[in-house]
Amino acid sequence: MPSYCPPTHYEVKDSDSTGTAGHFIDTPRIYSGTVPASASSTGSPTIFSSAPVPSTTLASKPDPLAPPGGLNTNGTPPFYHPLSDFDFQSLNLALNQEWIELDLFHHGLAQFSIEEFDEAGINAEDRHLIEFMGNQEIGHARLLQNILGPSRSAKPCTYRYPFTTVREFLDFSQQVTRWGEAGTIGFLEHLNSRDAAQMLLQTVTTEARQQMAFRQLEGLFPMPVDFQTGITQSMTWTLLAPHLVACPAENPRLEWQNFPGLNVTNAPDPTPISNTSSIGNDTTPEITHNRTDPLSFPGREVFLTWELPGKTVGPNNSYTTNTTAGAAKFAAWISQLNTTYTALTDINGTSAKTTQPSGLVLGEGTSQIYNSTLFVVVTDANVTVTPANITAINPHIVAGPAVYTAG
Repeated sequence: MPSYCPPTHYEVKDSDSTGTAGHFIDTPRIYSGTVPASASSTGSPTIFSSAPVPSTTLASKPDPLAPPGGLNTNGTPPFYHPLSDFDFQSLNLALNQEWIELDLFHHGLAQFSIEEFDEAGINAEDRHLIEFMGNQEIGHARLLQNILGPSRSAKPCTYRYPFTTVREFLDFSQQVTRWGEAGTIGFLEHLNSRDAAQMLLQTVTTEARQQMAFRQLEGLFPMPVDFQTGITQSMTWTLLAPHLVACPAENPRLEWQNFPGLNVTNAPDPTPISNTSSIGNDTTPEITHNRTDPLSFPGREVFLTWELPGKTVGPNNSYTTNTTAGAAKFAAWISQLNTTYTALTDINGTSAKTTQPSGLVLGEGTSQIYNSTLFVVVTDANVTVTPANITAINPHIVAGPAVYTAG
């Protein structure tokens, strides 16, 4: 897989600040960076700078006309910084996610020629959309730098990507934005800092739109679900770490678990392009397509292989995969509000078979649970989890997650 070193970085230019209540920081903090020339519509580097949100006079008592209750509604000024190690590690993971997305979108634009994009049906306006989404990540990363403080914020790394065609680039981008979105949704409501969570909420909603846009550019139905999925930080880090080649030595170490890798050897493949007038078979970029022949279906036989623990992964191979689980028995399918287990069959060492489950998310009239881009893990038990306690599955994960584009 080719690796790519971003030619520029987005760095904090002043000293750290402890912050004051009511806004991000108590002294101006200026960030500057350049977008790779290949990702700029003018071909020239662009300089970005920002100043903190200005301090304002806030109410010292609750809104007298609002119903009683709620969190942080007593008039206390907001404090947009981590309040626990859990907060810090979650937000630094999110920052690492924003950095790879910024690099990925610009790198994809630089890697392929205009002719290659045109052959894949991606025109100049589509490419501008990808460029704009890449530049959105500058704002996302800058926000998290403000929250964490410059001396404690991860800096961009060098990355490796598993694509050699435009369609593979689009597919990888819809996967990366999917696990980035799901990872944030998974921890957002558990942050001690509700003020930082509010800011991150207004970031992840943009991420969800990016994921939908990449699905449309790939010719997939944009949003074939009723609810978006949340996964754990360790699942996110397991998916992200293999794509990090090297990071600055001063980057804070991420303390989340790296599970052994999981591979779906017959995973549905949305990358082949079919430009046809036959309704239901066209996979060219479009606002929406309704496929006559779906990518997958309930009852589909799925083949899994997984790695043993102890593999070095991540930047400079400085992390090691591990698991606390016992023998592999189930595949857990994590999608929308649900985690459903299917039994593993024909288990042979680190390989097995299972079947894609079925069901409607909330009964008649609602969507198929297992659609869109979802997650599969191999577990030693079928423990009951819900969106608010999805981390309870972590001790039982043998390997994974794998990203599975069901439709």
